[in-house]
Amino acid sequence: MALNDDIALLSIVPLFADIDDEKLRLVAFGAERRRLVRGQQLFREGAPADCAYAVAAGRLALTRATASGGIETIANVGRGTLLSELAMISLVERKFTATAEVETEVIRITRPLFHRMLEEYPDVAALVDKRIRDNLNAMIRRVGKLAPRFL
Repeated sequence: MALNDDIALLSIVPLFADIDDEKLRLVAFGAERRRLVRGQQLFREGAPADCAYAVAAGRLALTRATASGGIETIANVGRGTLLSELAMISLVERKFTATAEVETEVIRITRPLFHRMLEEYPDVAALVDKRIRDNLNAMIRRVGKLAPRFL
């Protein structure tokens, strides 16, 4: 795909929404494309995460191991989904396994590439910081609603 296609993809990823094309060009130019065939794993639960992936085409099943030793599907995701966004900021562990359900293409965004964008565009750093904080607060609210079930 062309650089402009990658910029268009990044512009629909919620974390990068409202960031202008010139700034997204840096990420699109430095990102790596990867193709997966049906059934191929992109990454495994528990592995160290050094990058995020934006789904460019296709569909991924996100699964995780259960306490009883089984596997549960937690989501099926497609174009525009960003997986492991916190891995662009610091070393984290993959919380699930991502497996291609059909032929799938992803864009790999490494931590150094993301940090370079934040360093070159401080206004983007502030926007991304706000979006990540908003995402974390929404997650905390969802978990808070579940708390009564465990008391």
